[in-house]
Amino acid sequence: MTEFHSPDWQTYQMRYGEPHRELEPIEREIEVVDHALAALHAAGILDGTAYDGKRFLAHRAAVREHFEIPWTAISPRLHRLIYAINAIAQPRVMLAAGVFCGNTFIANAGAAVGPGACYEADELVGIEIVPAEAERAERNVRRLDPSRRARIVAADARAFAAAVQRPINLLYLDATDSGERGKGLYLEILEQAWKNLPPGALVLAHNSVNHGGKLDAYLACVRDPARFRASVNVVIDPEGLEVSRR
Repeated sequence: MTEFHSPDWQTYQMRYGEPHRELEPIEREIEVVDHALAALHAAGILDGTAYDGKRFLAHRAAVREHFEIPWTAISPRLHRLIYAINAIAQPRVMLAAGVFCGNTFIANAGAAVGPGACYEADELVGIEIVPAEAERAERNVRRLDPSRRARIVAADARAFAAAVQRPINLLYLDATDSGERGKGLYLEILEQAWKNLPPGALVLAHNSVNHGGKLDAYLACVRDPARFRASVNVVIDPEGLEVSRR
């Protein structure tokens, strides 16, 4: 399997300026995400499918209360899916590239910090190249995680990934090049992080559908069985999330 589609992915539309708007009954959201997790498990990408739904709701409530989010493309379905993947995989080191205001970062890190925490991580780093947005993301994260186990840095994700000296268990990609490459930047970040991705490491790439035209080289890489064990394009909304396991 290289793709998983929910039947209604095209009509399930995120309201970008309303980050907390409920788009469907919660039961439907859970059902869609459960099916996606089952597909990832069947493909050998996840070792299980179980996560604590009550902890996730506590995490979501905290984000609603404490985060300043001017807009987001992370739909409620995708928010739950990203949190669940991290809760199941429990990465000791998680690196998120291109975090804007921190909403995408905390969707990953929220499984290890704040009221949604279900395990202890060693290092959780979000990278944002725009200093003002990195500052806002850091403020947001500090409200949810006063322990400072999670942090935001203002940097170029390629240079930061190249300088990492420890294994990266989960790499989340959502950075955008301001020029012609756009989301094609993912492959450059992946290549810089490659030496630190151990067998079993997960790589999540947002916008695998609506920016798919810029991701041909990246998708060819993660779907190459010589480099990755498996990769599935999870399409539960019009944005898409490519989930790969080394």
